[in-house]
Amino acid sequence: MPQTRRALLGAVPALAMAPLASPALAQQAAYPNRPVRLVVPFAPGGAVDITGRLLAEKLQPILGQNIVVENRGGAGGNIGADAVAKAEKDGYTALLGSVSILTANKYLFRRSMPLDPLKDLAPVTRVTTGTVLLVVNAQRPWRTFADLVAAAKKDPGKITMGSSGTGTVSHITMSTVSRAAGIEVTHVPYRGGGPAIADLVAGNIDMMFDVIPALMPHVREGRFRALAVGSADRISYVPELKDVPGMKELLPNSNIDMQSWYAVNVPAGTPQAVIDKLHSSLVQVAKSEDFKTRMEPLGFTPIWDETPAAYNQYLQQQDQLWKRLVEESGATLD
Repeated sequence: MPQTRRALLGAVPALAMAPLASPALAQQAAYPNRPVRLVVPFAPGGAVDITGRLLAEKLQPILGQNIVVENRGGAGGNIGADAVAKAEKDGYTALLGSVSILTANKYLFRRSMPLDPLKDLAPVTRVTTGTVLLVVNAQRPWRTFADLVAAAKKDPGKITMGSSGTGTVSHITMSTVSRAAGIEVTHVPYRGGGPAIADLVAGNIDMMFDVIPALMPHVREGRFRALAVGSADRISYVPELKDVPGMKELLPNSNIDMQSWYAVNVPAGTPQAVIDKLHSSLVQVAKSEDFKTRMEPLGFTPIWDETPAAYNQYLQQQDQLWKRLVEESGATLD
């Protein structure tokens, strides 16, 4: 009898603790049971915002909850990313981040970076990828990448290149390509891609690399001439660019393969069961034909990681790549 009594008394603490744990477990099991906030760390209207709103539209019926897109721009995306890192660790706040925010920014904002994305954000999956496009004002005489390189070598520094800002994919790509081609161009940084594109249309600058969605309307309407893509290979998902060469053809052995990808992350410490639910839902969106049909004309193609751990491994590799690219460019933002 004493042994039986001791066994029963020993079980009391465990039984008493069970009700304390069950609400949290029930909440995870029921995730999501209220709207999910998707933070886009840039202003409305850009490529990240377009991607975020399409993701939200497709994710809503899968998760059975409203997906609210919240634009929180500033500091190269750091303000929005930091807000997500400091949010509740419950899966109800997620970041749609870009390669620049998740890898390059901590090497650009060395003193003022408010977070370390690898430590403060938990990976879920990438959702889209695309390259950048090199365009020149259509009134300029250069009809091929070789023409542009020859002109730049003849008059070093005379050709002007606009970018969406110091340290952006736009700038880093041109810096990397210039070194590989052995040319010198004059960098003219702008506060965003919009002003740079406007000056390229006006003929105030000669050329720029930027994401395809922002440039394609001008290519289609004859204002810009496309000379190269920043990826190693040509791209086939934008019909008008199928004949535009990639870096493998233009600069053999340079190993240049510039990709501009977007991914979803949540605050570090979010329960794994919640991350897995969000991952499977996002992969379902990325694999859908409708998402592909709507993203590819914009210049992006869907992509996904088989597991959050696989995305984390890719992120670690990209972190080291962009550390090198930023250091080689000499770019800094503080």
